Amino acid sequence: MAEIAGQQGAALTNELAQYLQNADGEVSSEELAGIINEYLSGNDQLTADGTSAASGIYKRFNEFDQISGKVEVVTTGLWTGDTGSLAQHHTGSQAKSASGDYFYNIHQTASAGDQVVQYAVAYGHISGSGSVSLANSDDATFPTKATYMQYRSLLLGQEDSHFTFASSSGTGHNTEDFFVINVARARYKEQLDAGNWSLKLSGSRGTMTLIDDSGKKFSDTVGKSGRVFDVVSGSLRLGTSEEAEIAQKYTSGSSSGSFAGGEGYGLFYPDQGIILLNPGALEAEIEYSEGVSGSGDTNIITGYSTTGSEFVGVDKNQKAHHWLYAAIKGGADFEARRTENVSTSHYFVRAQNREFNFSNNPTFVSGSDNAFAVSSFKRDPRVYITTIGLFNNANEMLAVAKTSQPIAKSFDKEVLVKVKLDF
Repeated sequence: MAEIAGQQGAALTNELAQYLQNADGEVSSEELAGIINEYLSGNDQLTADGTSAASGIYKRFNEFDQISGKVEVVTTGLWTGDTGSLAQHHTGSQAKSASGDYFYNIHQTASAGDQVVQYAVAYGHISGSGSVSLANSDDATFPTKATYMQYRSLLLGQEDSHFTFASSSGTGHNTEDFFVINVARARYKEQLDAGNWSLKLSGSRGTMTLIDDSGKKFSDTVGKSGRVFDVVSGSLRLGTSEEAEIAQKYTSGSSSGSFAGGEGYGLFYPDQGIILLNPGALEAEIEYSEGVSGSGDTNIITGYSTTGSEFVGVDKNQKAHHWLYAAIKGGADFEARRTENVSTSHYFVRAQNREFNFSNNPTFVSGSDNAFAVSSFKRDPRVYITTIGLFNNANEMLAVAKTSQPIAKSFDKEVLVKVKLDF
């Protein structure tokens, strides 16, 4: 807005005072605007409602131009780059480090400079089986027991001593061990998208694909850690309009033992970014292979006990959770998405026909007299809007919005642009 000061300001004040004195309580906005416009240049003149008649630098939002506190549900791909599919899985050198006894961090590439942790895999056993034994190492620390207790404390209530997988009998199966896939916090943000993930596993007996049984509904079970769904065998049927298909909810047994018959495949905690898997059930379906090879990888040749829930033959260079990594790497297909609630604010930027028709760009005028660079602009000025800035009361820029293409603005055109800010 223009500032009228000095002699002009004093003259305007006197003229306004004289008008108000003679108005006898009947004040006309048109007459007020006319008096003020005598002291303003064309670019700053007012309309009868007191608003700027031409291009000011700033314009205040009124009450109805702002909408705040809106919340939108946004779903995006889970992995780096907002992709929904992860085909490459690499451990790097961490597999051979001390922390590798407890878990593997899995990256999306073998290139060390570009590696970003996507998720971690680990194996937990309530008694510490599947860990390096004291017979093999004087420094054995039973990391599998520590893992079991850690996740029990995180996911279960104090009254629960074991994780319970679903079973065909309906009574549930109290498991002494589990595999865990823990998605990196930076990846899942608020929560994994229930009903929208699938994991392909590969073993010596073949492959299988795991999903959850949510069917995009609220969980029937809500525990200490939020919603809980069962992990089942099935297909998302991506690329079709059909709902996900559940092929099998429980194992039918195994040629190497019947310990896994009727057991569920695992549990899914979307609010924690955690998938727990039943090692016995996976053994029954696809059987453990000898793992994978490659830079930073360690082969595993352990077996799974058919008489109890534990890995056998584990030594310093063989971690039980390495089998899950090998099965995931062999399947080469981990589809997943995340969901987050995003707070939004909407700003309606209105440029009326007599506003913002002039530019502060030096190329808009030319010559020592600052005449219009384009002669026709004298009677019909026009500009092209490409950028909108949002400022606070101190004229500090807080946000910038760019239009997808220039928007023509002139006295015979009005523009409305909605700016949305996500938080």
